[in-house]
Amino acid sequence: MNEDFRLAGLGGIDRRDGEPAMHAWRWLQWVLLGFSLLAIPAFYLELAGESARLHQLGRLLYAGMAAGFVASLAWLAHLSRKPAGVLVRNRYDVLIAIGACASVMSGVSAWSSFEWCLRILFVGLVAVRIAVSLRGFFSPNRLLLLLATAAVLLASAGAGFYWLEPGVHTYAEGVWLAFESSATVGYGDMAPTTPASRVFAAFVVLLGYGLLSLVFASIAAIFVEQEERLLRREMHRDIKSLQAEIAALRREVHALSGGSRATGEVVDRRDPTPGKHD
Repeated sequence: MNEDFRLAGLGGIDRRDGEPAMHAWRWLQWVLLGFSLLAIPAFYLELAGESARLHQLGRLLYAGMAAGFVASLAWLAHLSRKPAGVLVRNRYDVLIAIGACASVMSGVSAWSSFEWCLRILFVGLVAVRIAVSLRGFFSPNRLLLLLATAAVLLASAGAGFYWLEPGVHTYAEGVWLAFESSATVGYGDMAPTTPASRVFAAFVVLLGYGLLSLVFASIAAIFVEQEERLLRREMHRDIKSLQAEIAALRREVHALSGGSRATGEVVDRRDPTPGKHD
């Protein structure tokens, strides 16, 4: 798996690199995660904002994201023994930094089809970067954390639909639309109608589907673990009974071998070898 991440450009730091670079990477990867999260509000501020002030705020978030990625990668390369190798191993983050810089230079006018594709591709790259950073927290054996994350995601998605979708008039309707989207139910009573809400719904479907899959996998793992515990207990009981039987057999064999030796000594004393009394 680590080799796959390295080939994808998310290699981090080589273990053979210096200790300062390794130590810096332990906390810089969380810094990069924090800067990656800035792309989400920035994207929707530029997409849904009707005033130039909201567009400027979105571009300001993109600028902070770009500065954070550039500064983190530059500091990591400075501490590493092979600066060029660090940039090559983390070329995915370099690409995100370039995309954030390009987003800062975008205009306030409506996006063209080409710019739509580029922006959705950029947000998709950032979403993958966030998922890779959090992969250790969403293991199937953490049901409570997964349920809490699902609740937070549902509440946030409801607020997002309430803000982006004109057909959603209350926060409760936004939460219901978020549930329909994340669970891929599609009753048809409500649907995204604006470009902003449709793009938002696409990401909610992807995140919700993946998160629900982990929740169901975690529930299945709990039942499987219970069955494994019962099997282990039965195996322990069988092993203990076998050990007790083996110990009893050893005692019997030891007793039999001791009795045979004692009988042999008595025979030797009562029946001496002929010729010794001549």
